[in-house]
Amino acid sequence: MDLADYVARAKVTVSEKAVHEAQRQLWAVLDEARKASMPATPTALNRLYTYKVPKLSADGTCSLVDELDEKPYDVADALGGRGMRNTLSLMVLGGFLDACAQHTGLKWVGLYQVRERPAGRALVKLSARGAPSRAEFPLTDDFEKRSNNVTVARRGTGLVIQDVHAHVQAGGAYYECDPKVRSEACLPLFARDGTVCGIVDAEHDTVGAFDDVRLGWVVALATEVPAHLPG
Repeated sequence: MDLADYVARAKVTVSEKAVHEAQRQLWAVLDEARKASMPATPTALNRLYTYKVPKLSADGTCSLVDELDEKPYDVADALGGRGMRNTLSLMVLGGFLDACAQHTGLKWVGLYQVRERPAGRALVKLSARGAPSRAEFPLTDDFEKRSNNVTVARRGTGLVIQDVHAHVQAGGAYYECDPKVRSEACLPLFARDGTVCGIVDAEHDTVGAFDDVRLGWVVALATEVPAHLPG
């Protein structure tokens, strides 16, 4: 999907120049990823597939800040295993996030894919850079009321929150994983048929953090990532 189509669908306003510059950086990452060797050890594979997550409340509706689950989340369970295609996808996505974090100074950025889970369809976090956060967001009516991630995934409309506190006070849906977050950009990922296949979520600890450069990077991720998602 080209940039004009994307911004029209996602209803987001962004600097085309900033997006194109970020896309050029992502294409360079893709070239390097294609030359990289596959992880050769279990430890290297674990770094791709597993990550720490916070404990959840008894009813599963919120994260417990500063309390990590003893068992890391293994995304291979949601992807159907650790096959070559999934591994290559995670390598590329991780490289994209490394470049984004390096060039923007964002405190957190992550990529989620819509997957079928035992309890129903959910956003599954494939890869992220920053503090531990929830791995799955159920795509339900209940979670749409409490999570901006789910709202974006179900409606297909981007959400740029320049002041989290003001957004919450106005009644906006928001799921808090880290109380230090003050601004956030959450954008949909579109499959070739136009359906939402995931989201990109980015956060910063200052109000008004999403200037042209940072938002340009988030939009660039949203346009480039769908072609590299696991099958």
